[in-house]
Amino acid sequence: MTSPAQNTALVVGATGIAGQALSRLLVDEGWDVLGLSRRAASDVPGVVSVQADLTDAAGLRTALAEHRPTHVFLTAWARQETEEDNIRVNSAMVRDVLEAVRPAASVRHVALVTGLKHYLGPFEAYGKGELPDTPFHEDEDRLPYPNFYYAQEDELFAAAERDGFTWSVHRAHTIIGYALGNAMNMGQTLAAQAAVCREQGLPFVFPGSETQWNGVTDMTDAGLLAEQMHWAAVTPAAADTAFNTANGDVFRWRWMWPRLAERLGVDPVGYEGHPRPLEEQMADAAPVWAELAARERLREHDLHRVASWWHTDADLGRDMECFTDLARSRAAGFTGYRSTLASFLELFDRLEADGVVPKPR
Repeated sequence: MTSPAQNTALVVGATGIAGQALSRLLVDEGWDVLGLSRRAASDVPGVVSVQADLTDAAGLRTALAEHRPTHVFLTAWARQETEEDNIRVNSAMVRDVLEAVRPAASVRHVALVTGLKHYLGPFEAYGKGELPDTPFHEDEDRLPYPNFYYAQEDELFAAAERDGFTWSVHRAHTIIGYALGNAMNMGQTLAAQAAVCREQGLPFVFPGSETQWNGVTDMTDAGLLAEQMHWAAVTPAAADTAFNTANGDVFRWRWMWPRLAERLGVDPVGYEGHPRPLEEQMADAAPVWAELAARERLREHDLHRVASWWHTDADLGRDMECFTDLARSRAAGFTGYRSTLASFLELFDRLEADGVVPKPR
């Protein structure tokens, strides 16, 4: 049984991009950390792994029965075929986790990670209708569409009112981080794209829209997201508040793309009149990757556990400008900052050092 004598975090989705970064930070800060995931144990030293399926309420209760977390960090979601199913499955995961820890009566704060679909709409209504102006502000009205982020928030708010803990919501925008098998992973996806391009002697072609190529955008480093979640969990001024979470710089992909290409050893090609989705560019890349991975002794021979073409296509294919206002968190005292270019370059260094992608020759 974990002890309530100090802060004990339950990180839900501990093997994902946000969960790994948060677990590492909390261990460094001296917290006891429970890492909840369905299959794999956490790679972060000092994390106590708890295995449970988030869609199995009874299994969650059993797995968490002996633990007394003081803080719960919800960083996981499960993509479904329809938004109706997204709402059903993902709201139930929030509800069931908070029910599973309720008997311990130890929880003081719960943090929930969502994203910019709060402002842009769900996949089925993405970017449709009247959208708020950029930069997006946290006090925008909800869009008139069913949205699993809203359903998750509502479960969080209801449990907080019932059980008396404080809460925070963290609306991140395209997280840059390290996590194999993650469904939302642009940094690893672009590194894998570049490796396949080098292998086949092809240029590094921007897959997205003209709006994304020329417009202003921002992104979120997983380490900065972790810092904001930790700050909100221990800062009274941050209690019961939703925060946008981004690096603090803005950029245009027409500026970023050639810089990433130079680091990855490929020739950049920008927007040329129409999108070039990665699901089309990389349709035949799996056997190329498997051969490359075997020759270079990479950690993962299954390309789909390294790259998520669909999610990067969704991010870069948007036909609307996307960036966020950060005044709310700054006014409350959070001043974290990252250079987005540096976030990409640091991730590429780690991916190569860990044998996830090959180094350019």
